[in-house]
Amino acid sequence: MVARAAIAHCRAMGDETIAFTRAEMDISDVASVSRCLAEVKPDAVLNCAAYTNVDGAESDPGAPELANAIGVENLAAACRKLGSRFVTISTDFVFDGGKTGFYTQRDTPNPLGVYGKTKLDGEIRARNVYARTIIVRSGWIYGSDGTNFLSVVPQLLAKSDQIRAISDTYGTPTFAGDLAARLRELAELDLPGIYHVTNTGEGTTYAGFARKVCELSGIDGNLVQDISDRELNRPAPRPVNSKLACVISEPLGLAPLPQWEKALKGFLASERSLAG
Repeated sequence: MVARAAIAHCRAMGDETIAFTRAEMDISDVASVSRCLAEVKPDAVLNCAAYTNVDGAESDPGAPELANAIGVENLAAACRKLGSRFVTISTDFVFDGGKTGFYTQRDTPNPLGVYGKTKLDGEIRARNVYARTIIVRSGWIYGSDGTNFLSVVPQLLAKSDQIRAISDTYGTPTFAGDLAARLRELAELDLPGIYHVTNTGEGTTYAGFARKVCELSGIDGNLVQDISDRELNRPAPRPVNSKLACVISEPLGLAPLPQWEKALKGFLASERSLAG
């Protein structure tokens, strides 16, 4: 989802963009990474690959470790050899959720589950290998072709399907198109460090997001049924609050991303346009 958005944005900006599928470049394989990047000699690498099955990670920790940690280290090492800029996406799940308000770069990560731990491991490995690394923490990402809850809830509600949505966990929704644009901006800025990238606003719950979809689409909000995170009894622990804010973006001249409600309105309009 994010990769497709990044490809579209970079090409629209006039960049020569080459995208590798997993079959073409397995980031957990050092030789595969070195060969592919050496052939291309990119000015910048945007790593949109990740293992994101949060619950699956608990029963199969080796898979997320390969994609989220070892793979990121391999890419960073290859970029160092080539002198390429390196931008990689991390997650809000590196935090434990115990804080009230927004997490910034000043807060100490403390991931609860395997997924978050492997993403944090990837951050550390990349920075140890290549000081030029730019780490982008984001969360609650949605967009075209997405398969996660936030991406598909508009389709479900449009069919008048009643949905259950968690009402007691909080995050900052992030439109993939806006994230993609910021990834390119950061690559161009070429200032290593950790950035928190989300749409702005006070954040919301999954239920709040779903009800905003209803409001913007003229759909009955009663289709959304509140449930608690505990009711789902999922294998992986998740932070109750993972709202992100960045303390360095604006001082560096990076404009705030659109409010999440405005971004959602634009996404819904584009989806309706694509549907005909």
